[in-house]
Amino acid sequence: MSGRPDTRGDGTRCVHAGSAVAGPDVPLAPQPVLAAPFHLGGEDFYGRASNPTWRALESAIGWLDGGECVVYSSGMAAVSALLRTVLGAGDVVVLPSDGYYLARSYVRDHMAAHGLEVREVPTAARWTGETVRGARLVLLETPSNPGLDVCDITAVADLAHAAGALVAVDNTTATPIGQRPLELGADLTVASDTKALSGHSDVVLGHVSARDPELLARLRAERTASGAVPGPFETWLAHRGLGTLDLRLARQAENAAALYQALRDHPRVTGLRWPGAAADPAHPVARQQMRRFGGVVTFVLESTEAVEEFLARTTLVASATSFGGLHSTADRRARWGDAVPDGLVRFSCGCEDPRDLVADVLAALR
Repeated sequence: MSGRPDTRGDGTRCVHAGSAVAGPDVPLAPQPVLAAPFHLGGEDFYGRASNPTWRALESAIGWLDGGECVVYSSGMAAVSALLRTVLGAGDVVVLPSDGYYLARSYVRDHMAAHGLEVREVPTAARWTGETVRGARLVLLETPSNPGLDVCDITAVADLAHAAGALVAVDNTTATPIGQRPLELGADLTVASDTKALSGHSDVVLGHVSARDPELLARLRAERTASGAVPGPFETWLAHRGLGTLDLRLARQAENAAALYQALRDHPRVTGLRWPGAAADPAHPVARQQMRRFGGVVTFVLESTEAVEEFLARTTLVASATSFGGLHSTADRRARWGDAVPDGLVRFSCGCEDPRDLVADVLAALR
C-alpha cells in the first residue's frame, strides 16, 4: 500500500492501512511477531534487522505519509538517525530555534565531532535564499512545539532545493492525516509516534518517511547497525492505536476549538495560540497546507505558581509532558528549558466531552 494515491476518507485509510491481504485463517488485524531469531531462508532472520510487525506498521504509516516508512524505537531515535544519516563533517544544518529542544541539544552535544555549522531559525521567520545558503539539511517543525508557529513548507522546500539542501519536516503535531509534507515538497517527514499517532499514552515510537529509495536504504542500514529498533509489541500497539486516529483527532480538534473560544477573552490568559482559529497568526498558512488542525493549544498564565495552582485544581487534566493522547494533559514548558515565558502552558486536548473539559478548565482558572 505504501505510497499509493488513495481517494478514500481518512477513517477508512486509518482502519485499513497496513492490513494483510484477506484470506482464510488470516487475522483480521495485524498481530505482533515477538521472535528474535527466525528459521533461515526467508525475508526475516534476526529481530534487529527485520520483523513482519514493523513492516505492517511501516506500510500503514508510509501509505498515509505518501512515501515509504522506517520505524524507530522513539521519536528522538528517528530524528537522530536522520541527522546521522544525512549529515557529514563540516555540513551546514538549519534547525528550528523554537522547535523541540532535544533536536538542537542532540546536534550540539552529540554531533560536535562532525564540525557542523548550525543555524537556528524561528519557524515563523522570513525565509530567504540566504537562510538556507550552503545547507545540507533543513529541518522544519510545523506547527512548532510548543509555540504552534507555522511555516510554508512548499516555499521553504523550493528555497532549500535551489541551494542543494534536503528538507525534513517534523510532523509530530500534525500527524500524517493532518499534514502531508512529502506532498508539499519535503524530502523526508519525521515524527514521534508516541504522541497522537498511537494516541493511548502506552508506547514510545518514532518514524521517518521518504520517497528516495537510496535514502531509505541508508536509513534502514543505519537502524540495523545502530540498534535503534522498536520492539514488536510496541509496534503492534502503535498500529492498533493508528486505527482510531481519525476519530481521535476529530474530537481533539473539537475540544481545542471549544477551549480556544472559552479562553480567548479570559482575563487570566494571554498568548493564546491554536492554528485552527481564524484569528491565530499562523492560520493563513496553516489552512493552505494542513488538512485538519490538531488538539494542541498553548496559552500563558501569570507565573509558574499560577500554572501549578491551575493544574492542582483541575479534575480532568493531567500534568504530563507528552501530548496527543486520549486524556487531556498540560505541561509548563519552561521547566524543560524551552525559551518561553514561565507561565506558558502547552495544553493537549484529549477525547473528553467538550462541555466537561471546558467547564473543568474554567473552574480551575477561577
